[in-house]
Order: sequence, then C-alpha cells, then structure tokens
Amino acid sequence: MLQNMNENAEKLKLELSRLFAKERAEIAYFLIHSLNDDIETDWDTELNQRLEDINRKTSIG
Repeated sequence: MLQNMNENAEKLKLELSRLFAKERAEIAYFLIHSLNDDIETDWDTELNQRLEDINRKTSIG
C-alpha cells in the first residue's frame, strides 16, 4: 500500500509540475493551510487536556 501511495504521489507531483506557476501557487497555498488546520486541531486537543489536568490538579510541573 505504501508503494502504491508513493507511486500516486510521484504521478501527482509530475502532473502538478506541468501547471502554470500561479496554479501551483494556489495548490501550495491550499495544502499549507490544510496542514495548519490539522496543527490547530492537535494543539486545541493538547491544550484542553492540559486544562483538564490543571482543573483536576493532576498536572505535572
């Protein structure tokens, strides 16, 4: 499965490299912002867990 994903990624990169710079920039912008959404969700989860630990007085440090 990993090999298939790598092959798909390579095909996608080849296709994307054929686009105009403006189109590639739009896709790059979209991808970067989609990563930020994941990071924000992860941080929200972590912060909520820490707050719960503080409220239960089980936090360390």
